[in-house]
Amino acid sequence: MTAAVSGGLSGGLSGGLSERLAGGLEFVLPAALSAHEPPEARGLARDGVRMLVSSGDLPPEHHRFADLPGLLNPGDLVVVNNSATLPAAVRLDRLAVHFSTAREDGTWLVELRRRTAKSSEPYRGGEPGEWLPLPGRATLRLIDRETPRLWRAALDRDVEAYLNEYGVPIRYSYVDQDWPISAYQTIFGTVPGSAEMPSAGRPFSADLVTALVARGVTIAPITLHTGVASPEKDEPPYAERYDVPHSTARLVNLARRSGNRVIAAGTTVVRALESAVGRDGRVAAATGWTRHIVTPESGVRAVTGLITGLHEPRSSHLLMLTAIAGEHALALAYEEALRAGYLWHEFGDTHLVLD
Repeated sequence: MTAAVSGGLSGGLSGGLSERLAGGLEFVLPAALSAHEPPEARGLARDGVRMLVSSGDLPPEHHRFADLPGLLNPGDLVVVNNSATLPAAVRLDRLAVHFSTAREDGTWLVELRRRTAKSSEPYRGGEPGEWLPLPGRATLRLIDRETPRLWRAALDRDVEAYLNEYGVPIRYSYVDQDWPISAYQTIFGTVPGSAEMPSAGRPFSADLVTALVARGVTIAPITLHTGVASPEKDEPPYAERYDVPHSTARLVNLARRSGNRVIAAGTTVVRALESAVGRDGRVAAATGWTRHIVTPESGVRAVTGLITGLHEPRSSHLLMLTAIAGEHALALAYEEALRAGYLWHEFGDTHLVLD
């Protein structure tokens, strides 16, 4: 299989982020490279997925995720997201409601989607003040649109308890069938709140974490609750809840001061840590909401490496990867991933970016 990757992530931000995304890394993702099921259903362990390793202008290397301890050095720090995934989709006869983000006033951001034979598609209907009857005699009231895709809405009962009884994991059309919520959890997930799995943490296993610690690699958590993605339309990420504890901030600063690497396990971790960087360039404990978007112009000051999946063309994640890896290295990596048949999406393969 061959596929071309063309263009850098060119252009400035003066034309707006949407234009910046439209000018991003261009490639065609063949349908055959979408991961249709968890790796366990393909006969692999969680840490048995493939991992492409890029470092500067060196040719990308091919590994398994289980090789990670041997690729890091004693003293390196891996920062993980401990947000646990909610069964955030509630299905009606013709519609599905995807619960995205809890607001401080008790309302939630939700996406309405029309159910199809295989999955769902965006639903453009709905009116402010409309009431939607949900399973279990629950009622969802649409308040107003937060974005062209998302509604601010109120459920007449506790949302997380309701989702645990009536919800299922969000699934898009490239995944062929439903999988239990356990398939969408990472071993680090202890704080419920994500609408979709912080998937960069999925390949970690208990044995792998033990091997990392034995290697002298430190692991520290942040929390960032992910909202619902926009698989049909490129758009900038919106505000998400995050928490960087004091202990993690201290470990990041210590690693940077000691010349060791700070590896973010996921773009969510990058967003949280970079949101917590002060004017002095140091990471401080921080909690709240972040709208920070990492781009080549904003740069990165907290992290020096990234574990991530493979991302769709023109997504904001590719801007972040460019800020960490550089345009040329990122283009080389994606060309190689396409050539070698790596798998995309939450159940797919991984990409380790090192400085």
